[in-house]
Amino acid sequence: MKVRLRNPDREVELAGGRKIHDVLGELGIDPDTVLVIRERELLTREDRVGETDVIEIRPVISGGAGNRMKCRRCKAPAVVEIRRHNAAFCAECFLRHVREQVKRAIEAHDMFQPTDRILVAVSGGKDSLALWDVLLELGYRADGLYLGLGIGEYSERSHEVARAFARERDAHLVEVDLALDYGFDVPTAGKKGSRSTCAVCGLSKRYVFNRAAREGGYDAIATGHNLDDEAATLLGNTLRWQTDYIARQSPVLPAEEGFARKVKPLYRLSELETAAFAFLRGIDYVVEECPLVGGNTQLRYKEAMNQLESTSPGTKAQFFLGYLDRAAPLFATQDEVRLVGCERCGQPTTGRFCAFCRARAQVLGERLEAPRDERGSPEGRSDDRETAEALSDEVMPVEIYGMLRR
Repeated sequence: MKVRLRNPDREVELAGGRKIHDVLGELGIDPDTVLVIRERELLTREDRVGETDVIEIRPVISGGAGNRMKCRRCKAPAVVEIRRHNAAFCAECFLRHVREQVKRAIEAHDMFQPTDRILVAVSGGKDSLALWDVLLELGYRADGLYLGLGIGEYSERSHEVARAFARERDAHLVEVDLALDYGFDVPTAGKKGSRSTCAVCGLSKRYVFNRAAREGGYDAIATGHNLDDEAATLLGNTLRWQTDYIARQSPVLPAEEGFARKVKPLYRLSELETAAFAFLRGIDYVVEECPLVGGNTQLRYKEAMNQLESTSPGTKAQFFLGYLDRAAPLFATQDEVRLVGCERCGQPTTGRFCAFCRARAQVLGERLEAPRDERGSPEGRSDDRETAEALSDEVMPVEIYGMLRR
């Protein structure tokens, strides 16, 4: 039997005539972290494979026939197993399950109304494209937003996948290029700035998504954060007791002065479920991980949660959904801050300049200065030592790092 493993791509020969969970056990793979595919068919742990079969084992993280599992809803042969629910579904019932979970999330948190305009942040990955697909199927007015990060072939492939998805569904895709529109790309920023590559990537996404939503008149920004993402983030914030971050972790962040509403309709679904949904819907998505993600702390937290989930199915859901039900109100007061407009771009921030403008200045070697009055003098006190020190810390001179590669 041939086994094709993805990310990284490789092929191995194994003995057939046994169940999938035995194959995965030999390979040391957690069944909850992968899809197992034979031609265009998804296989569960209990399905058997023969000596001449060719199967693909596809990772889902940023893990015989006589006794085949049955769909919990219609009793047809199952193609997807969800261990935390102690259930399995056939293809049709599984697609229905995903859509129902999204509808339940939207209604439970009043994320948006049928007449609202929604901007879906799409990366070319399974989660964001699955979310856009579900919202379109449910009849919502959902446009996509793709942000080009300049990460070589990975970004080129992601961009084309997002464009193809939009073309196939006659949907509108808003396109922003970080290098063309803001003067830098993520790999350059990771080398020149004081923040890590992943940190500046996340910062840039949040800034551009919010700005695009406000300028485009959208009622909400929808992101593809799933249950695995939310549980791993909550674990990391709890281990460090970052109470301000914990307070902001919610399926909905309401709109406020300068900020568009942000929603996460997939928070009840695992990565396994979103990957299976994308596969069954025939959605072409980027399977490979970002080449710059190596060593990302978030992935280590995901691995830890996957280990717990493998021995105690439902741990992720109990952890995150339990937090929303019982602990979130206790942290509400930890996020009370006063926001003002950034003196450079106008976006809301807690200081004179927003984090994005400070990071951009570091990369480009620009000096952040206060606006000048009619006489050409800086507004405000000239002896503001705290501001002067902050600005000097933020500047990365061009003569040290060289000109930005265009």
